[in-house]
Formats: sequence, C-alpha cells, structure tokens
Amino acid sequence: MIDDEAKEIEKAFLELDRLFLRERERRIYQVMLSALDKFLITNSLKITYGNQKRAAKLLGINRNTLRAKIKKLGISVKEAKL
Repeated sequence: MIDDEAKEIEKAFLELDRLFLRERERRIYQVMLSALDKFLITNSLKITYGNQKRAAKLLGINRNTLRAKIKKLGISVKEAKL
C-alpha cells in the first residue's frame, strides 16, 4: 500500500512538473498544497468508509473545514464509501 501511495505521489510531482513547464506558472506552493490536501482527504475518507466526522478527526481538522475542502477540491465522498 505504501509503495502504491509513493508511486501516486511521484506521478503527481511529474504531472506538476509538466504543468509548470508548459504554463510557466509561479504558484507551485498552492498547487502542491491542493494536491496534498486532496490526497490526504481522499485517503482518510477511504479509511473511514466515507465517514466525514471520523475522517476529520483522523486529520485533526474540524468537520466543517473538511466539508469545505471536499467541495473546493471536488472530492467524491460516494467513491470513498465503496
């Protein structure tokens, strides 16, 4: 499982590298934070089978903050329940 996650993170870095080379953007910090947020939230929702209250507790954030991030990042809670 850890190897798969490391590969996903590596793939995300490569994609970000292509993005920045193509668009010459200078906002890598925000893009990386969003990518990390999405990764952590998605995986915490999978671990808790979509239970947002438990996922928020696992992440150490408020449930309302989690819900706002889910909406902002376009994360599907239904997919985490599978």
